[in-house]
Amino acid sequence: MDVTLHLAQRPEADELLGRSPLAALVGMLLDQQVPMEWAFAGPYTIARRLGGDDLDAHEIAAYEPEAFAALLSTKPAVHRYPGSMAKRIQQLCQYLVEHYDGDAAMVWEGAESGTRTDSGTGMDSGAGTGSDPTTGAGVATGAELLRRLKELPGFGTQKAQIFLALLGKQLGVRPKGWREAAGPYGEARSFRSVADITGPESLTKVRAHKQEMKAAAKAAAGTTAKAAAKVTAKRAPEGAPEASGE
Repeated sequence: MDVTLHLAQRPEADELLGRSPLAALVGMLLDQQVPMEWAFAGPYTIARRLGGDDLDAHEIAAYEPEAFAALLSTKPAVHRYPGSMAKRIQQLCQYLVEHYDGDAAMVWEGAESGTRTDSGTGMDSGAGTGSDPTTGAGVATGAELLRRLKELPGFGTQKAQIFLALLGKQLGVRPKGWREAAGPYGEARSFRSVADITGPESLTKVRAHKQEMKAAAKAAAGTTAKAAAKVTAKRAPEGAPEASGE
């Protein structure tokens, strides 16, 4: 199934992301409050520290919490907030064990809670077929896949939509209506998120877009603050004494 991703910007870490559904989910979970490359290199670092070449949901779910937090905290730390992220990763893996037998790929490939069939675990299996999710051959619609992703611990709407877009754009998982379910992140030829990064050029474009969004948000916040100040000034009674500052 080997898929080439360029999110960690490190060949060995990107290789793991391209072949391991759980590594891809964990990388997406870590992608907050740190640079993208740092976040998506995390799964590879964790796997190496656990003594393996992949992540295992059962192993991580059962790991002693303090020991797992220490594993992520060892320098260089896996995240800016390794303790809290260790807890979130364990919660994610515990959910996957409970609902998908520990197989992350079954979030988009098959059924939940004991109704899965043995259809394989590769990322591309059943992709884009629009098949019934109860057969283990793939989630039927983008809306259903978005619902499943949003149910994962640590995945809000935005993170779920970005990961859905990554599945559709780069990993071949394209149930009916996946672009619509992914919202703006599903748009073709856009450069909004990690779903659109395929190399240095697209990485630069995505970063430029994020800077534009931050600048626009800052400008909007400034405009709102000025408007609020004007409203407050108008409401102040005429002749009201000014504060003495004592």
